[in-house]
Amino acid sequence: MGMAATESQQFHVLAVDDSLIDRKLIERLLRTSSYQVTTVDSGTKALEFLGLRENHDGTPNTPSVSPNNHQEVEVNMVITDYCMPGMTGYDLLKKIKESSSLRNIPVVIMSSENVPSRISRCLEEGAEEFFLKPVRLSDLNRLKPHIMKRSKLKDEDQKQQVIPEKIENLLEVQKQHQPQEEAQPQPPLEQQQQNNNNSNKRKSMEQSLSPEPTDRTRPRYSGIATVV
Repeated sequence: MGMAATESQQFHVLAVDDSLIDRKLIERLLRTSSYQVTTVDSGTKALEFLGLRENHDGTPNTPSVSPNNHQEVEVNMVITDYCMPGMTGYDLLKKIKESSSLRNIPVVIMSSENVPSRISRCLEEGAEEFFLKPVRLSDLNRLKPHIMKRSKLKDEDQKQQVIPEKIENLLEVQKQHQPQEEAQPQPPLEQQQQNNNNSNKRKSMEQSLSPEPTDRTRPRYSGIATVV
């Protein structure tokens, strides 16, 4: 087994198709490319495997987290048929992209019908590729770059979550080691006014008791007698 095949073994693809023949075909092609494969026959089962389920409280199109359906095996890509009864591949694509925890999973759409408007709509909604059936082995060679891109995005998201936590912990440690300064009690407003009045009275008394300064500007006349 070559190096490329060994590297691909870590990637897990969820294949969704209501046709048993098409499911077997895509599973064989993926395993030939050394991917781990899980196959389901409907979009609803795909959501359950991904850890999502539909609410039944009047909002059937809103996915919600279901801890009981959480899978220990990480899904690195979803490849789904477009035309399926109940939930189409396009509906499944939208639900995955609406989920905050799954939106970064690459989704590939397959269809036996070459409808340009359908292809454009899926790509605009976030699909990575749109394969025409029958899917060939050469088509699957285009999957790995999308999976690698998703892995990098996931690593970046984890780093962005770790950095704020480290900063918060550091600030908390610094706060604990800072000496707490005792706040000086402020005197009440009435006491402050009384202190100001006492200070003004004291200044007035000091000014009244101080001797008058000698007038140094008056000219002196020495040796001159005044005759009346």
